[in-house]
Amino acid sequence: MHFPVYLRLFGLKLHPHLFFESLSYTVGFLVFRLLKRSRGDTLAAGTRWSMIAAAAVGAVVGSKVLYWLEDPRLILAHWQDFAVVWGGKTIVGGLIGGLIAVEWVKRRIGVKERTGDLFAIPICVGMAFGRIGCFLTGLGDDTYGAPTSLPWGVNFGDGIPRHPTQLYDIVFVLLLACALLLVMRRPFLQGDVFKMFMVAYFGWRLLIDFLKPDPKFFGLNSIQWACVAVLVFYSRDVARWLSSPQRSTATSAAQGHS
Repeated sequence: MHFPVYLRLFGLKLHPHLFFESLSYTVGFLVFRLLKRSRGDTLAAGTRWSMIAAAAVGAVVGSKVLYWLEDPRLILAHWQDFAVVWGGKTIVGGLIGGLIAVEWVKRRIGVKERTGDLFAIPICVGMAFGRIGCFLTGLGDDTYGAPTSLPWGVNFGDGIPRHPTQLYDIVFVLLLACALLLVMRRPFLQGDVFKMFMVAYFGWRLLIDFLKPDPKFFGLNSIQWACVAVLVFYSRDVARWLSSPQRSTATSAAQGHS
């Protein structure tokens, strides 16, 4: 296999990252619509679309800011190179930016309800499709892992077998989506499904990024430090789940249908 692996569709040669990123948004939105139809939504349609718009804008900004912080020296050295400065982004930054933007908009328009539960599973499914594109792109995507001697190491084109961390991500987020679907089939506290998604995914990224050759700051890369911050932010919820799991789920089914 030679990277990047271009796709042929209707006579067109498509870059895998662009194709699967577009597909991830489409599939994620379809999954969201299915969940919304099957479980209902306590938010009015206009309010829900406001949340979606805020999440999208915040995700774009957050994904860029954290990408710039991954290797500030590289960005400063190539600040005139459009592809280097604006071509990259990170899922972790996108999730943080989306969360901040949604919470800001909720305060502005006076929304008190938790609004993220319907997004958790669609985000997982969307990320799984997006990571296929990351894997097929190879070294140009900067999501590959460190060198490894394990038999499943992948040579992305530089002659060095590396951890296919993109494939690890795919397996994890699909398993996480299944786990969250099981949670949603039982009564749960409003907002907990999204919080569980954030805690699980950021905990995962904190661990898996040790297998990536990114620049480290005091032992962790910038994404890992962001993960630590998010885990601290949700630490009270984690403590609640661990100390009283029955009380965390013993709420009305109506409260959990958002």
